[in-house]
Amino acid sequence: MSITSAISSATSGLSTVSRAAQLVSENVSNALTEGYARREIEISSRIVGGQGAGVKVDGIVRVVDQVLLRDRRMADSDLSYQSTRSGFLQAASDMIGVPDDPASLSGQLRAFEAALLEAGSRPDSDTRRSEIVRTCNNLTNKINQASRAVQAERLVADAAIASQVEQLNENLVQLQDINVQIIRFKGAGKDATALEEARQNLIDDIATIVPVRVIPQSNGSVVLYTQNGGTLLEGKARQFEFTPVSTITADMTLASGGLSGLTVDGRPADTSGNLAPMAGGSLAALFEVRDELAVVAQGRLDAFSRDLMERFEDPALDATTAAGAPGLFTDGGAAFDPLDEVGLAGRLEFSAVVDPAQGGELRLLRDGLGAAPGGPIGYADQLYAFADALTAARLPADTQIASSERSATALAADLASRAAADLVDGQRSESFAASRQSSLRDLELQGGVDTDQELQKLLLIEQAYAANARVIQTIDDLIQRLLAI
Repeated sequence: MSITSAISSATSGLSTVSRAAQLVSENVSNALTEGYARREIEISSRIVGGQGAGVKVDGIVRVVDQVLLRDRRMADSDLSYQSTRSGFLQAASDMIGVPDDPASLSGQLRAFEAALLEAGSRPDSDTRRSEIVRTCNNLTNKINQASRAVQAERLVADAAIASQVEQLNENLVQLQDINVQIIRFKGAGKDATALEEARQNLIDDIATIVPVRVIPQSNGSVVLYTQNGGTLLEGKARQFEFTPVSTITADMTLASGGLSGLTVDGRPADTSGNLAPMAGGSLAALFEVRDELAVVAQGRLDAFSRDLMERFEDPALDATTAAGAPGLFTDGGAAFDPLDEVGLAGRLEFSAVVDPAQGGELRLLRDGLGAAPGGPIGYADQLYAFADALTAARLPADTQIASSERSATALAADLASRAAADLVDGQRSESFAASRQSSLRDLELQGGVDTDQELQKLLLIEQAYAANARVIQTIDDLIQRLLAI
């Protein structure tokens, strides 16, 4: 080996171990950085004129278990989906309350029933009839508040959809730009690991919104699809569109055209169903909340309100009331219209004819809603008839809340039970998704930076550095001797 080739080999070795030491430093300093992947140097022998001339750096690679990364991203998507659903189901359960809570729907109904029975024991007492008015107003207010809360949750979901669509578009455009930069870096032989790191973090963010499938390309870029084959990024980022609304009422649905759906490059993109292109992730869950879960919750409240109105509109209940006239409960002052049930819970009111605050008369609770003045003050039959109407077992006209005869109290308990059962199922799914995601995240971290191993590498790097430095020192001594001759 000539002096020149020896110097070349030693200097290439020094350059290589210097870069390796830098990588160790980066690995150790980012050991706790979220999403950081351990980096390793790739080297090979450098051949000049058929002779060995040291080593060269072929590139820097990020050590990533692609299968584990894919599974973790899917777990992220599922957790995001389940937690979004569970959040609404918790809110829906809270709207109705637990049966033993006096402030719950069941509690308000029991208070109304008790007020009717107490007034029946003293039909001459205005105080006890006033209690009927108070408890009934509390009951209708509870139902109204629950209905408004459902629509408020729909509006929150609608706004969140708009926010996530905007975030998705921004991330995809950034991902498109990073793809271009990586292609340029690799074409120029530059280190693109930092860009790949940023790209992985962007894809991780996208995966919480919609499940992703990543297809690496030979030029270093990636193509991005949803898990069910919808295109997100294929050279160029797809453009997602959604139009939020400023208010939502019970009659506004996607089918009626009152609410916006999701479009991709101007074409509708389905989010509902296991095989839908945009299924899974928080975006699909928000659409499910707005268009399915909340609609079901509103439908149950409307069906309960209908049953309550129909109980007190029965012509046999009050002989003083004309056929077709509203009973104790009204739809904004009117009788129930079977063609206008949607949103009824938000319009439910206590009859103004017996409410002094609205110009009504308390005596009508005792005498009948259409009775003329002058009835006997000791007459209690009508009050007891109202109480019996509340406790009577009847088959609701809207069978989505019950398929068998139930009392009003039993129906309220059923509503609470269904909401609680839905919540338990949602929380169970969320808990499973969280456990799976946590396990995969731990496995991913285990394959990350091991500081002990990195420090061991550093010792070997120091030895290699010293060896190459010794070669150069020896060559320098030889040259000095030659010059001294």
